[in-house]
Amino acid sequence: TAFQGSAIIVNNRYMTKFKGLFILFLFLNNTSLVSAQNTSALQLSIEDMFELADSASRSIRTFHIAEQEAEQAVKVAKNALLPSMDVSLSASYLGDAWLSDRDFSNGENAPMPHFGNNFAIEASQVLYTGGAITNRIAVAKLQQQLAQLDKEKNKQDIRFLLVGNYLEMYKLQNQAEVYRKNIEQTRKLVEDINAKQSQGLALKNDITRYELQLKSLELALTQIENSILILNNQLTTVLGLPEETVIAVDTTLLGRLPKPSEEAHWQETAVLSSPVLQQMKLNIKQSEYNERIAKAERLPSVALFAGDKLDGPITIEVPPINKNLNYWYVGIGLKFDIASTFKSGKKIRLARLSTQRAQENDLLLQENVRTEVKAAYIRFYEAFTICDTQEKSLELAAQNYSVVNNRYLNDLALITDMLDASNSKLNAELQLVNAQINILFNLYKLKKTAGCL
Repeated sequence: TAFQGSAIIVNNRYMTKFKGLFILFLFLNNTSLVSAQNTSALQLSIEDMFELADSASRSIRTFHIAEQEAEQAVKVAKNALLPSMDVSLSASYLGDAWLSDRDFSNGENAPMPHFGNNFAIEASQVLYTGGAITNRIAVAKLQQQLAQLDKEKNKQDIRFLLVGNYLEMYKLQNQAEVYRKNIEQTRKLVEDINAKQSQGLALKNDITRYELQLKSLELALTQIENSILILNNQLTTVLGLPEETVIAVDTTLLGRLPKPSEEAHWQETAVLSSPVLQQMKLNIKQSEYNERIAKAERLPSVALFAGDKLDGPITIEVPPINKNLNYWYVGIGLKFDIASTFKSGKKIRLARLSTQRAQENDLLLQENVRTEVKAAYIRFYEAFTICDTQEKSLELAAQNYSVVNNRYLNDLALITDMLDASNSKLNAELQLVNAQINILFNLYKLKKTAGCL
């Protein structure tokens, strides 16, 4: 209590003053727990944030560029199916030739036409490579799908970060509102005790105790408001909004709380939607294609080619003929790397081991995802139990408040008892709102774990 003894009798004049203070407390307690919002604040729902992040988040844009890069890599890989064409043109100065016997005796200079020219054009089309080109194109397409899944995974990471900060800011705003009410009540109490102390009805240490409590409450409120500013800045940064933007949370979302659902539904959703599981399946396919590419080295390659050449002078004759020689050709070529018959075996075994490792990693990842989904589901279901408990706590706090209120009206309780009962009721309201927010947070965490956020 605020007094050293319970035998102090409060006269009618102060009782009237206390009742006026009680009416103020009753008004404050009936005020709903809503966040203090700036008139220029930008109110965003969770869905609004997600849409804004998809278009404005720098992180998502980075992964979008990576997706475009992978898409371009597929086009580059397909270039190997197109015909190739080489063109060359040269001009040269030819010096005089020198002739001698085989023992290098009787040497003499032989005049040469000094201007030489060469023009050549050749086109070729690969017909068969043992599947190396088609498999490399398939690998490039898998890389494109992996990039798309990386983008989706990053999108869900960003969304979970946003919703976590958003709901935490909602909690802090409710908590700040409770602290403001407690501060206002404590200030009224300090004023009242000051008035009583001047008339000898209260002690100095009573004033000191509540002044210290007031300072503690003000410091805690400052820390909460600073935390709200930090979270607001993180949200505006990710969403690409101006730094001075104040985000106001949607206080109606607690009226749309989800219902508990079966764990099997979330496990099935994870199997179908989890980006990490889909990526692992693609990694297995990629390893299988790499096996085929390694095996293709043992097979010959076949290409069709055609060309035309213009050379001058004709130096294969002695004396040289100072004329141009033009000829064309067309044919089919077969190329086989004999060394690949004993070199590629190691590559094939390496690729096969990579496939086996990818398959084992897939099984391990499936176990991890099932475990994570189960843990997230347990926390989600637990959040409903906590909410039910907080509803009961609020009911008991309200009953206690009603009892203390009746005792106070009958002069059987002190104003400090009313403050304690009021604070208990305020805290119970706060904890209930926090419990409801926790349901939403655990729902989004479960969606993130299942890959459907």
